[in-house]
Amino acid sequence: MKYLTKSKFKVALDCPTKLYYSMHPEEFGNKKLDDPFLAALAKGGFQVGELAKCYYPCGIDITTLKKDEAIAQTNKALEQENVVIFEAAIVFENLFTRVDILEKIGNTINLIEVKSKSCNPETFKEELWDSRSFKKNEKKLKSTWRSYLYDVAFQGYVLKNALPDMKTNHYLMCADKTKNASVEGLNQKFKITELNGRTTVDIVGSTDKDQLGNEILAMLDCNEIVSIIHDDQEMSERFGGFGFEGAIKNFSQSIKNDEIIRSPIGNKCKNCEFRINEPGKASGFDDCFVVNAGLNQSELKKPFVFDVWNFRGGQKAIENNHILMKDLDLLDIKLNKKIDGSLSNGDRQSLQIEKIKNNDKSPYVDLDGLSTKFSEFEYPLHMIDFETCMSAIPFNRNRRPYEQIAFQFSHHIIYEDGRVEHAGEYINNTVGFFPNFEFVRQLKNSLGESGTIFRYSNHENTVLCQIRQQLLDSNEIDKDSLIQFIETITAKRKGKDYLWKGDRNMVDLCELVKGFYYSPLTHGSNSIKFVLPAILNESKFLQEKYSKPNYNTNNFKNHKWITFKDQKVVDPYKTLPPIFSQYDYEKLELVFSDSDIANGGAALTAYSMMQFSHMSNEERIKITEALLRYCELDTLAMVMIYENWYEMIENFKSKKDV
Repeated sequence: MKYLTKSKFKVALDCPTKLYYSMHPEEFGNKKLDDPFLAALAKGGFQVGELAKCYYPCGIDITTLKKDEAIAQTNKALEQENVVIFEAAIVFENLFTRVDILEKIGNTINLIEVKSKSCNPETFKEELWDSRSFKKNEKKLKSTWRSYLYDVAFQGYVLKNALPDMKTNHYLMCADKTKNASVEGLNQKFKITELNGRTTVDIVGSTDKDQLGNEILAMLDCNEIVSIIHDDQEMSERFGGFGFEGAIKNFSQSIKNDEIIRSPIGNKCKNCEFRINEPGKASGFDDCFVVNAGLNQSELKKPFVFDVWNFRGGQKAIENNHILMKDLDLLDIKLNKKIDGSLSNGDRQSLQIEKIKNNDKSPYVDLDGLSTKFSEFEYPLHMIDFETCMSAIPFNRNRRPYEQIAFQFSHHIIYEDGRVEHAGEYINNTVGFFPNFEFVRQLKNSLGESGTIFRYSNHENTVLCQIRQQLLDSNEIDKDSLIQFIETITAKRKGKDYLWKGDRNMVDLCELVKGFYYSPLTHGSNSIKFVLPAILNESKFLQEKYSKPNYNTNNFKNHKWITFKDQKVVDPYKTLPPIFSQYDYEKLELVFSDSDIANGGAALTAYSMMQFSHMSNEERIKITEALLRYCELDTLAMVMIYENWYEMIENFKSKKDV
C-alpha cells in the first residue's frame, strides 16, 4: 500500500504538487538535504532523539524498517496497560506515522514529537502567534513553528482515528535553551554512525539519570494548538479551501491514485528543491511553470521575478501574471536614496532588472563611492572569517543548548605596499573541548592593535558578542582583557542606540558590495561564494596576478588560483580537494542548499563529524586540513575583492588626473 506518511504530509504542507515529485525520485531531481548521515551531523536531530529516549529507560524500541512488522509490534505493545514505545507505528486507512515517543497510561496516550529545535518553555505559547494577526483576533502561526505543529497535528489525527477510544495528548519535546547541562561531555555520549546506509546513534557509557544530569529537553503542551488546527481555526494554511481533514484526504487520494495535485505558483517557488537540472531527470519546477504559466523551454532559462534580490513584491507580481524578471515594471520598485550615495535596496533591484531587460552583462562599480570609503581605512588591513556551530546537546557542564561554538578562524593581512600575508589561523579539533575563549585569545594575538578589520556579513560580530556574554558568565582569569578586546572590534545595538561601538569596529565588506557593486554574474546574490567568481571573471588584474603558481602558505604550496574552463574562470572553491572524500564540491552545494545550514554548512558538519562520530586520527587530520584550506580561501576571497576594487580606483584616479 502507498501511505501518506508524516514526512510526505510535511512535503505536501509546503506545496501539494511536490508530493507527486517526491514520490517519483527516479524521475525528478531533488536538491534537498537527502543524506541522513550528513543531516544528522548538521542538525543534531538524531542525538536529541536518542537523549529523549534516555528519559524513558523502560521504553520499547520498534526498530524494524518494514511497516507491517512495525505495526504488528506496536499493536502488541499497546496491549499493555502502561507502556512507552519509541517509533510506534500507527496506521489508519492509508495514513501512516511513526511516533517518536508514545506513552500509554491506561486509557490515555501522550504523543511526543522530538525536535532538535530550541525553545523557551516559559514564553513558548506567546512566541507561536503572528502578532499582527493576533491583533485582528486571528490565530496565525509564525513560520518558525508552523511545520512542527502541523507535524504533531497530523500524527494526532492518525492516532485519533486509529485508536478512537483513547484520549490523546500532544507534545513537542525540544532543546530547552534556558537549561544548563550539569554534567561534562553530555554530547559525547551520543556518537553518530552510518552502517549499511542507515544512520544510527551509538550510546557511549551510562545513560542513568545521574550520568545525564539536568534534563535539557522540555515538554511543550500542544493540545490547544492542535485543536485549533484540527478545527480549521489556524489561518496560516487553508489548504485551498479543503481544510485540515479535507487536505489529508486529498493528499492520501493523490498518493493512492498516483495523481499530481496542481497548486498555484508563487513566490515560494524560488527555493523549490525540485528547481534543479539533474542529468537524466526532469525538473519539477519547470513542469509547474510550463503547466501553470505556459512558459516554454527558452523562457524557463530566464530569471524569474522572485530572483530579484530582496524583492518583497514577487507574489503580487506573479498574481498579476508577471512571471519573468523582464516582465517587471521598474515602477514596481521603491527607490529610496541613501545619504552616503550608496545603492539602496531599490537601486540594486532596479540595476538587476534593467540589466536583464537590456541583456547587459557588465558590472556596476561606484568607484567614487568606494574611493571615499577606502580613504577611511587604516593599514594594515585585516580580513577575518569564522566557522562556527551551535550544538543542541551541550559539550560541557554549565553550557546551554545552542550556545555558540567558534571553532575556526582565518586571517589575511593586506599591507600598504600591496603585500598579502596569510597571517594567522586557528582550528579546534579536540573532542569535547569548548574552544571559544582560546579562540578569542588567538584572534586577539593575530589582529594586533592597529589596522582596519574586515568581516563579510554580520556573522563575526554576532559571534563575538555572544562569546562576550559567555566570558561575563565565566571565571576566566583574563576575561576582562578579552571582553575589552571584543568591545574594541565589535558593535552592539539596543534599539536605535549603541551599547558600545569599538574604535576598530569591523567593516562589513558585504555592505560595501551591496552599496557600491553589482554584477549580473552574481544572479542577485551577495554571498561571497557568488561575488568572488563574478569578480574573478571580470578582473584582468586578478587573472594575471593569481594565474601563476606562486601562492605559498602553510595550507597551499605553489598554488595557482586562476584556471579557465570554456573561457571562464573556474570557481576557486571547486579547485580544492573535498572536505569529505565521498562528496565533491558540487554535491555539497546541493546537500547544504537547505536554508537552515546553507552558510558554512559543510564546515559545521565536518566539525560535527570530528566531534560526534567514530573517526580515526588519519581521518581527523584530513578533515582538519581541508577545513583550514576552505577557511583560508574565504579570507583570500575578501583580499581579492578588495584588491580588484583598489586597482580600479587607482586607474580611475590616474585617468581623472590626466
